[in-house]
Amino acid sequence: MTTETAPLALYVHWPFCVSKCPYCDFNSHVRESVDQAAWRTAMLADLAHEAAELPGRRLGSIFFGGGTPSLMPPETVAAVIEAAEKHWGFEPGVEITLEANPSSVEAARFADIASAGVNRVSLGLQALDDDALRFLGRAHGVDEGLAALDTAQRAFDRVSFDLIYARPDQTLPDWEAELTRALSFGTEHLSLYQLTIEPGTRFATLFEKGELKAYDPDQAADLFETTRAMTAAAGLPAYEVSNHARPGAESRHNLTYWRYSDYAGIGPGAHGRRGGMATVRHKKPENWLGALGRNGHGMEREDPLHPHDRGVEALVMGLRLAEGVDLARIPDAPLDHKALAVMERQGLVVRAGTRLVVTDAGMPVLEAILREVVLA
Repeated sequence: MTTETAPLALYVHWPFCVSKCPYCDFNSHVRESVDQAAWRTAMLADLAHEAAELPGRRLGSIFFGGGTPSLMPPETVAAVIEAAEKHWGFEPGVEITLEANPSSVEAARFADIASAGVNRVSLGLQALDDDALRFLGRAHGVDEGLAALDTAQRAFDRVSFDLIYARPDQTLPDWEAELTRALSFGTEHLSLYQLTIEPGTRFATLFEKGELKAYDPDQAADLFETTRAMTAAAGLPAYEVSNHARPGAESRHNLTYWRYSDYAGIGPGAHGRRGGMATVRHKKPENWLGALGRNGHGMEREDPLHPHDRGVEALVMGLRLAEGVDLARIPDAPLDHKALAVMERQGLVVRAGTRLVVTDAGMPVLEAILREVVLA
């Protein structure tokens, strides 16, 4: 990989949720109480350690993920942002995103979170149908979610929200109507994910028992193509497999991942990439806190990445993007050129100068393409 020159990104993981959603395989935990002062101190210590490992860089973005970061006290959010700016400094127009649940309790904090320095919110609406929300284990209803969206649009400069589709028994007309409504709210960004049954989740248990059925792949492909057509027509084309934005409103933080640039990760279970090194924090909150007490940081391990592995990661991440990958950044890219030639003849991938791009026809079968052409 070539030398890193892009702005640094910072990921901050807040691991706590009010309840665990049945589809979720993220590092999230339910606790009766959280010592907020202790957690703020620990976050700042973990941040200081990571900043010392990455001197001389400036931040282009911060992303508070989880878990449910909108449960963080605004004072903690402000303290992390202030410390990050002190350690690294900010690029002009730094993007600071926080993931939020659309509950009335959390929406009441939006103004304070914005005052803390957050300028972009990603709202987990997940569905615009009350039955679907109950199926997904969400605590909010449609009316409460839309009220939170309205509050978010008044509090933050930039707003995105998530929806999950290809739910059991969802028809194409159902999804067209739901997406039409979603597009009518005028946000600059939408994250639209097909429901997947992840190992270790409650949905996986139900699937194994025969109590939950997987969505038909052909019908899912129809929903995917319809999604891309409708968002493009509304001026929010897909810039990544599941993400759609007005030109210029793409998530700068997520583009750091997909373009395989350096990012720091702090908090339980957070991953990072810095200078050819993979960093992983302790996953369980109590273990992370214990490591901080012993070592002054929450690191579980730091692993040097072989150039081949870095090339694989860069291809797998970058080919998700509509812009594709710049092979000039990946010397000796681990590609199966025979398989790639077949994909090119089939119109699934194209080369444009030094760029390799998955076409619109290839995006629905992206995972199959990656398995064939990337030499893992």
